[in-house]
Amino acid sequence: NAMLANMASSLILHKRITTTTAKAKALRVYVEPLITKSKDDSTHSRRVVFSYLQDKDAVTELFREVSPKVMDRPGGYTRILKTGTRVGDAAEMCVIELVDYNENMLSAQDDSKSKSGRRRRGRGKKTQVEASAGATTKTTAETATETEEIGTEGSEEEATAQVEQVEAEPAAKVEQIEAQQEVTTGQDEAEPEAEVEKAEEEPVAEAEQPAEEPESDEPINESDAQEPGDETKSDSEEKKTEE
Repeated sequence: NAMLANMASSLILHKRITTTTAKAKALRVYVEPLITKSKDDSTHSRRVVFSYLQDKDAVTELFREVSPKVMDRPGGYTRILKTGTRVGDAAEMCVIELVDYNENMLSAQDDSKSKSGRRRRGRGKKTQVEASAGATTKTTAETATETEEIGTEGSEEEATAQVEQVEAEPAAKVEQIEAQQEVTTGQDEAEPEAEVEKAEEEPVAEAEQPAEEPESDEPINESDAQEPGDETKSDSEEKKTEE
């Protein structure tokens, strides 16, 4: 703690010291809370800072000179700049400094901010040539947009026509298939009906035709041609003879 207190006092008084990187990192953690405490200039704050530094000159310098400069900065009061290695033991050396006291870097930042600002260019009067050129470019742009619109409309119409044609082809095929099916079903239904009608007409025609007597070539006997009364007479004569 004594070493860090001495280093912090030296940093506040001289605004920059050279030390090893490890000590500089430890000093940053030690001194930055004290700088934040110095923003509140009161007796209590001075006594707290003095309990850490144990140096009246460093406390006076911190509250009178350093705190007004870092008042608007919300932390990050110190900067570590590495300078290489030490000759004896090859330890990494660096410079730790207060950010607001490096005038060279502050001026460089101000220059970069001023250069990065945007500038407005003054608008001069346009000549007749520029006006005519602008008019021609405008007309060409308008014609190009019109042609693009016409092209898009034509392409949309062609696309819709193709879609309608593609949709109409399956419908026509379906209708043709249905018509063929109807024709085939009608033929199939008509054939059994015709066969039934034909089968019904054949027995009727047979019934209407008169029955033909078979013709015989043999001569007819007189006995076969006798009348029914003659038969009765012959029967009665035979009975009498028997008696």
